[in-house]
Amino acid sequence: MTDVVLGIDSSTQSTKVEARLLGTGAVVASASASHPPTTPPVSEQDPTAWWAAAAAACAQIPPQVRNGVVAVSVAGQQHGLVLLDEDGLAVRPAKLWNDTTSATEATALVNATNPDAWAVAIGSLPVAAFTISKLAWVAHHEPANLARVARVLLPHDYLTWCLSGRFVTDRGDASGTGWFDASTDSYRPELLDLIGIDGASWLERLPTVLGPHESVGLITPQAASSLGLPDNVVIGPGSGDNMGAALGLGLNVGDLVMSLGTSGVAYARSATPTRDATGAVAGFADAAGGFLPLVCTLNATKVTDTVARWLGTDAPGLADLALAAEPSDVTVVPWFDGERTPNRPDAAGSLSGLRTDTTREQLALAAHDGVLCGLFNGVDALAECGVDISGTLHLIGGGSRSAAYRQRCADLWARPIAVPHSDETVATGAAAQAASILDGHDLAAVQQRWGLGASDMVAPQGGVDVAAIRGGYAAATE
Repeated sequence: MTDVVLGIDSSTQSTKVEARLLGTGAVVASASASHPPTTPPVSEQDPTAWWAAAAAACAQIPPQVRNGVVAVSVAGQQHGLVLLDEDGLAVRPAKLWNDTTSATEATALVNATNPDAWAVAIGSLPVAAFTISKLAWVAHHEPANLARVARVLLPHDYLTWCLSGRFVTDRGDASGTGWFDASTDSYRPELLDLIGIDGASWLERLPTVLGPHESVGLITPQAASSLGLPDNVVIGPGSGDNMGAALGLGLNVGDLVMSLGTSGVAYARSATPTRDATGAVAGFADAAGGFLPLVCTLNATKVTDTVARWLGTDAPGLADLALAAEPSDVTVVPWFDGERTPNRPDAAGSLSGLRTDTTREQLALAAHDGVLCGLFNGVDALAECGVDISGTLHLIGGGSRSAAYRQRCADLWARPIAVPHSDETVATGAAAQAASILDGHDLAAVQQRWGLGASDMVAPQGGVDVAAIRGGYAAATE
């Protein structure tokens, strides 16, 4: 078998493995295995379940493909708190990004200094999703567990350790912890002091931060046996899932991504860091040496799924209704489960502009537009932070398969948008990184050679009153 690289996408729901030929990037195999389900506001998983899922997914890859693997990288769900003891065993289940029990700790951390100080220190304000808020929760609620901690890792760091035996991370994923400054590539131990621990002494518990082109080393014999891989596989530094997707799309500076999953994300590749004291924009790093300022909304496709259920249809049926709608003043505010951006955790969704002649089609259209308007407000926040948004907008995630989301995104953007051919941009990005750390390979050259970011373009329709739609949304959310 020709040389193969593996990209591993370890998300909240599952682990996906994608095998690509090193030379051409052609996908030769892919597989997935599920993780235990979680039930927010408490959302926790045993880290060993992720490694078991990785092994189960790799076992589905044909042996002749696995025998050709020369490098592997992991992109994982961001922010999760993994605490290990001296023996490398989990002190407690990992608290995931969508565990909101640490909301009180997040507020206390911001109030311990002030928003401007946080923005200067790390480019972001801590929220419940951030790792520092989760560590504060453990410090306050489980001091006995805190005393046992020898290592503090993120989910992708844990899997990289399982692969290589080394405790390392990358600057992209580290930038979502709440204790790492991506503009200087350095930890900020004084922020850990705010938890009530000695931040300086805890630095030895944190992983070494690798650069985007550094190799972690070779796979351990135990990991090679568990995954059915050769014993000379090179391990890449990996990153967070959003950073992996950016690699998989081959983004240039100024390009945007709008991701429509259960929640929504908007981010751009940037050459410069951001520091937003309002908390709307998280000042993350990317996995290629630059930056990835990002806005997250709590409510996306779950809103349209809910409205579809109300109207007695499914997501494709709701899309058909939306595309057949006549313009109206109906507005859906999609804060069905509170909202993260803006920070309205106790908010509820709303419908306005209803009349006796309002149609199912108009309700369907308003649901799609409400989700998109919330994300376009996030794009506006990126621009207000000085982020270049002049490039191409890429629509990804499960919602990108909806004809209505595709068309209305282009309409509200008033420019053509790109919908990538591949749904597995995170695993693809991890595979591209794995290829790039091998001798004689370069990330940009790999992305170009593999044709990453190949997309269908969707053009906006004429006659859509974008100002009226977004103005109506703004009025409804005041």
